[in-house]
Amino acid sequence: MPVLPPSEQRPRPGRPARWAQAALAAGACCVQLDAFALNPALPVVRDELHGSAAATPWIVSGYLLAAGSLMPVAGRLGDLHGRRRMMTLGTVLFGVAAVLCALAPSLPLLVAVRVLQGAGGALLMPAGLALLTHAWPPGHGQRATGRALGLAGLATVCGPFIGGVLARYISWRAVFWLTVPLALAAALCARRAPESRDPEARQRFDTAGAAAATGALGCLVRWLEHPAAWGWAMGAAALGALFVRAERRSPAPLVDLALFRNRPYVALTAGGALANSATVALLYVVPWVLQRNHGWSVRDAGVAFLAPAVALAVGGPAAGRVRPAAAVPVMAGCLALSAVGLGWATYGTGAPALLMGSTGAAGALGVAGGLALTGTQAVVRRERAGEASGVTKAALTATAGIWLAVTGAGTGGVTGAGTGGGAGPALALPAAACLAVAAVLALTLLVPVVPRVRGRLGRRAGRGGGVHRND
Repeated sequence: MPVLPPSEQRPRPGRPARWAQAALAAGACCVQLDAFALNPALPVVRDELHGSAAATPWIVSGYLLAAGSLMPVAGRLGDLHGRRRMMTLGTVLFGVAAVLCALAPSLPLLVAVRVLQGAGGALLMPAGLALLTHAWPPGHGQRATGRALGLAGLATVCGPFIGGVLARYISWRAVFWLTVPLALAAALCARRAPESRDPEARQRFDTAGAAAATGALGCLVRWLEHPAAWGWAMGAAALGALFVRAERRSPAPLVDLALFRNRPYVALTAGGALANSATVALLYVVPWVLQRNHGWSVRDAGVAFLAPAVALAVGGPAAGRVRPAAAVPVMAGCLALSAVGLGWATYGTGAPALLMGSTGAAGALGVAGGLALTGTQAVVRRERAGEASGVTKAALTATAGIWLAVTGAGTGGVTGAGTGGGAGPALALPAAACLAVAAVLALTLLVPVVPRVRGRLGRRAGRGGGVHRND
């Protein structure tokens, strides 16, 4: 058997790298399960804790507000002080908050602890992604990340079904108890992973940038959940401007603004954020339509939705196999395919069309969502992987609040679903958005080609002109 030279041999990851992969898989499952399993149980929580209809959505909003606004800060903290350390701290904080949530005697206390849990999730995810990126050899971390995200995809899709069943037959508190062993497993695995940090980073922390970024993202999340409240939008714009000014002046910025001039990174983050919104729409609209319009039980709708769940979970490993140079074209193709699937689910008649369309869309959205995390890590400097993952995860978390508000999932129901066999405008809007963004990404891919074509034509014309003059 021929032996490849050392330059062509594929490096094998050691056991510490496997621990980093296991830590991210367990941590991501923990976060996704907690985030999506609780929403169907909100009406039960409100009745048991005697909360008001206005305060109940804060159980979800408080979590999203903390997680979405703190992720850029958490990602940079991992680069500065160690990704393993930040991930371990995040998983411990998340698990302790889950225990406090399960024991909460009142709605205000539950909301307060959910904010604490969101802070734990903010520390956990960006640090986990960066930890895995550095634990594996360059160019091979994508597949490991994709496999870990595939497991998290199962938790994402099965979360609403599990939460509904637990709330109905056991207790809504069981949703939180379920995440405690996952958080413990993630913390133990992270402790065995290799530590990494940015060796060129200055230990001075950008306090002004962190305050402006956290405030801007917090205002943005609140505005996305309440689009009529334009004061939040104005606050987000003002704080965003202050953030840009602070980063330009800071000798050690929280986020290097050059990151937003990285076209593949911006394209993958924007496409992944839209894919995340469309995935949230699928998670709540399709089971709701199966139950309300077709008379299916919660159990039957959950079992039938296993096909989209598997398709979504397979998307993570598939995304890990995409080469970095092909990530943006694949993202555009996935968004286009998801638009077709969502359109089929919207305008098809009967439950089979709804399930077939949603399964196709879930597979494409799973790849797109995976590319938003694996692809962005491959197109940025490894030293600032935590910073990049923090910004990307903040965008994904903020957009998740859009469909929690638009579909009414944050209050236990779904608006916009049709009364016939289809899903109505609740899926038509994300289908149109996916198609539009796919077209924009395709156009951005053509932009670099035009100057090259013009240059070649100019050189050919110059050569032709020279021959003519010589003749």
